[in-house]
Amino acid sequence: MTQLSEAIARYHKILESEPYRDLSWTDELRKRMQESGLVVSSRPVCPVLRPHFLTTRQYANLVKSSEVLMAAIDRIKRMALANPSLQNRMELLPAEKMLAAIDPGYHFLSVSSLLETSLSNGHMRFLDYEADAPMGLAYSELLTQLFLETGPVKEFRKRYNLTRMPGPKALLNSLLKAYKDFGGSKQPNIAIVELKQPFQTTESAEYGLLAEAFRKLGYLTEVVNLDQLEYKNRVLRRGDFSIDLVYRCVRVSDFLLRHDLSHPLVRAYRDRAVCMVNSFRAELARKKAIFDLLTDDALTQSFPPAERKVIRESIPWTRVVHETTTTYGDQRVDLLDFIQRNRQTLVLRPNDDSSDLHEYRGWETDDAGWERALKTALRHPYVVQEKTEPSTAVFPVMQWGSVEMKTVRVDVLPHHLIGRVQGATSWISAVDSGRFSTLSGVVPTFLVEPK
Repeated sequence: MTQLSEAIARYHKILESEPYRDLSWTDELRKRMQESGLVVSSRPVCPVLRPHFLTTRQYANLVKSSEVLMAAIDRIKRMALANPSLQNRMELLPAEKMLAAIDPGYHFLSVSSLLETSLSNGHMRFLDYEADAPMGLAYSELLTQLFLETGPVKEFRKRYNLTRMPGPKALLNSLLKAYKDFGGSKQPNIAIVELKQPFQTTESAEYGLLAEAFRKLGYLTEVVNLDQLEYKNRVLRRGDFSIDLVYRCVRVSDFLLRHDLSHPLVRAYRDRAVCMVNSFRAELARKKAIFDLLTDDALTQSFPPAERKVIRESIPWTRVVHETTTTYGDQRVDLLDFIQRNRQTLVLRPNDDSSDLHEYRGWETDDAGWERALKTALRHPYVVQEKTEPSTAVFPVMQWGSVEMKTVRVDVLPHHLIGRVQGATSWISAVDSGRFSTLSGVVPTFLVEPK
């Protein structure tokens, strides 16, 4: 039994012990989640009864590999900015290219981003890059504190040391570093800009918690709907609230569905009247096609050996779907023929997560369905990617008045803040993600070591 499995077994044994067979502690935990704003649509954002544990060694390897990969992603983004043919290969829209061409006023290509990672049996696979706000950060900070105050965790800490992850302060420091590089010299007013859906009447729960965290750290912060922004006399504002620093939580593809390049945010950004994090350039890496470029040896042959090694060992082979010949390992293959013949090991994914297009897993599809999926992938921007086995773990779940053990998928998302990893968020979901399940959400993450 490994050190980590021993720790998990110890925690589960505590839950089975006499003091915690009385499940009143779970009622108190849920009540405190409700009071702390950690409930969405009447469901707790964390549906399980133990934290996710990582060993110090696991985390150190995650930090090292993901920082190396982030350097490679930045290298690819700089190549794409200088090479329109690479932008075409990534299937960027004309408006996306225009936005990427605007200089944000600071030199960082990405200030905050995430890497969706599968950690399993000593192996690490990076599944997705998110040029985005570190979602789950504010939730995790509060969940960490709530779990530390529960009886089972207090008992567990008698034998194990738990180290918590950095919270919103690390994110704020990175925003302020970008603002300083931008030329900002005063204490900025911060707007967390979101795009509300037509039926949405309140701000997103996590953005509200993040704004509250920033305010506690001394910075005037408001959650602002994109449609509320005005730009006049070189000042971006929402009503009486003038804005110096924008934390953009709106994807470019979603923005372009409802707005054009004359929007107040774009005009203020182009005029450098406001510092915006992340810049529109960060969106270059949001497309799934970024993995096509990374796994193309012809493009990465001049990259440092450490970057090429991480790409080779940790990134699933990916290609944009179209009629072409390409490489797979040391073979030259006809891409469409290769896709048709290797259904069991491939997945077809929309190039952009925000689209209404579906993902098709070859191993869950028959031959006729796979052929239809391939035709869809040829009509719309899609990538084909090698299958990656998800990382799974057993977690205690409160169901029907008792604690049950459930196997769930676990993804770890390291927070990249200006090229450095500062903490990570863990997300769980049903193993069969193709079916609706309430067993999904954020889990507080701790480094665990025996005393």
